[in-house]
Amino acid sequence: MDFRVVNEHPVERVVRIVIGLALVSLAFVGPRTLWGWLGILPILTGATGLCPLYTVLGISTCSKKAAP
Repeated sequence: MDFRVVNEHPVERVVRIVIGLALVSLAFVGPRTLWGWLGILPILTGATGLCPLYTVLGISTCSKKAAP
């Protein structure tokens, strides 16, 4: 297993960051609970393009590149 390979599609990365920011905002507005800090996980995976769970399960949402 190579943990340095990007395994998320660019659109999915943006969606993860937006969802993460929405969750983190819950720590400041709304219910103001610590559960909002779970939004850090999708922010990190979206920023790096690497989802460790995808790597373990062998999933990739990136398009396959043609071999030269």
